[in-house]
Amino acid sequence: MSTLKPGDTAPDFSMPTDSAGTVSLSDFKGKSVVLFFYPKDDTPGCTKEAIGFSDKIDEFEAAGAVVVGVSKDTTAKHGKFRAKHELSVILASDADGDVTERYGVWREKQMYGKTYWGIERSTFLIGPDGTLKAVWRKVKVPGHVEEVLDTVKSGS
Repeated sequence: MSTLKPGDTAPDFSMPTDSAGTVSLSDFKGKSVVLFFYPKDDTPGCTKEAIGFSDKIDEFEAAGAVVVGVSKDTTAKHGKFRAKHELSVILASDADGDVTERYGVWREKQMYGKTYWGIERSTFLIGPDGTLKAVWRKVKVPGHVEEVLDTVKSGS
């Protein structure tokens, strides 16, 4: 299991998006990338997080960053999620789990006494040079978008 940390080279990725294209880390050379992993489209915490990043997208872009949300949901589900909540972030589908594995966010979790595997809500800030600048694991949604934005703006 990968335990990526700041200073590590970010694992490359290429995933389909809900807008019938693909998104790859190499698409954003020279820009910062906020890569946020979330468990599932249209659930309360994931919706709040995606709306939070979408609400601040202009500020992220002004600071030279792109924002990409990743879950294992299909591109069709991502499209419905985007339309329902008017999201402006890129939504990428990691249906086969390759990227979630490489970023070490596919974890054993527990809820209501049951153990299962799922995406641990995590965010990675990748610098323009392709190295990890910051890593947030076990993210709690309230205040998270602002913390990430402050880190992007500070150039860390």
